[in-house]
Amino acid sequence: MYADKRRKPIEFQIGDKVMLKVSPWKGVVRFGKKGKLKPRFVGPFIITGRVGEVAYELDLPESLHGIHPTFHMSNLKKCLAKADIVVPLEDIQVDEKLSYIEVPVAITDLKIKKLRNKEIRLVKVQWKFHQGQESTWEVEADMKSQYPHLFSDRIPGTEFS
Repeated sequence: MYADKRRKPIEFQIGDKVMLKVSPWKGVVRFGKKGKLKPRFVGPFIITGRVGEVAYELDLPESLHGIHPTFHMSNLKKCLAKADIVVPLEDIQVDEKLSYIEVPVAITDLKIKKLRNKEIRLVKVQWKFHQGQESTWEVEADMKSQYPHLFSDRIPGTEFS
């Protein structure tokens, strides 16, 4: 009566990428993270074989050499990330606080926001490593002070179309 009748049986093929469910309360293996905001899933890992009806063997990296590579299918989740949207780790710049450093590429648009007593000039900035046409509106004076090279090729007084 309580069973989910619309549930589909999960089955993986050899070579599929899966995420591994980790328990946040276990202190034996921390999977590189600790504290309150530990991840629920780690990975992706590639399935190298099937063991019985409900278990799969994963290709684990050397950092997880103390863990047995066979897992029950209830601890696995299909990885839905596409390979073409993954950013290589060598290209990402990280500061000492492990924060991602964003770098602007170009200014694509300009608009003036009118308030009661003043006008604020905003520029639309395209950032490096952002997917598609993802851009943000930033204050022009701040961007000129931090990134003057973006404004050097622009003729003063010209507007964007």
